[in-house]
Amino acid sequence: MSSTASAPVQATGAAARPMPGTLRLFWRSFAENRGAVLGLSITLVLIVVALLADVVAPHSPIEQFRDNFLTPPVWAQGGTARFLLGTDDVGRDILSRLIFGARLSLLIGIAVVALSLAVGTVLGLLAAFAGGFVDVAIMRMMDIVLVFPSLLLAIVIVAILGPGLFNAMIAVAIVTLPSYTRLTRAAALSELARDYVTATRCAGAGPLRLMFNTVLPNCVAPLIVQATLGFATAILDAAALGFLGLGAQPPTPEWGTMLAGALQFYQRAWWVLAFPGLAILLTVLAFNLFGDGLRDALDPKLRR
Repeated sequence: MSSTASAPVQATGAAARPMPGTLRLFWRSFAENRGAVLGLSITLVLIVVALLADVVAPHSPIEQFRDNFLTPPVWAQGGTARFLLGTDDVGRDILSRLIFGARLSLLIGIAVVALSLAVGTVLGLLAAFAGGFVDVAIMRMMDIVLVFPSLLLAIVIVAILGPGLFNAMIAVAIVTLPSYTRLTRAAALSELARDYVTATRCAGAGPLRLMFNTVLPNCVAPLIVQATLGFATAILDAAALGFLGLGAQPPTPEWGTMLAGALQFYQRAWWVLAFPGLAILLTVLAFNLFGDGLRDALDPKLRR
């Protein structure tokens, strides 16, 4: 009797401990996607460069070298090793501005994703648990936001709040909010129908404990994937607002602002326009590849 009674306890304890091969299985599945590994590698390089911008950048991003206006890259005729990627129309080193722009782009992505993820998760859980009028009101608000094109809505919000980097981040966070809200609500509704939630509720757990301790941990995987993809969206939308003059203002080394300032020189100084555009392209591509790899590795159906 004693050995028979102890078997479920041992099984429960084994199930409560994390599986030792879970991370290994995840990495094996993730590493099979070469595009995802490439995206992760570019992302890691971008993070290191952003963190070490003060050390890596050869010059200050706002320092003007009055004797080097529109200097071409080092491999082009007239280039110099002092400015590897050339200078802009006021003599600022493009490489240094790109490096500091990477730091700013990551800060924009972190701020936008953190704000929209936090608010969207709370709204999604509230809609799933409350139901009725609250659910309908929250989801109709998200539908209204989704009606408008994202960039157009962001432009309207920034026009109301005023141009600036902080207001641009708020606008992008509002635009990306519905995706997190709808995803959290859908995941929470599927979890609410499971037996463990019913058992936890019968054990006397309150609504907040059910939301954040019971249901939310099982909704994390799709939210992680959406947050990773949201980085790319946040960086791209912030760059678009900066290009339109509604985001970061000069002389802030933001990639979209750099594109806006270089637009008039695209015929005589291609490097002023090309390198900020390539930086945006590689960053957005890296986060998209990384997010796709995470989705495939975290979804058991896709992994099989």
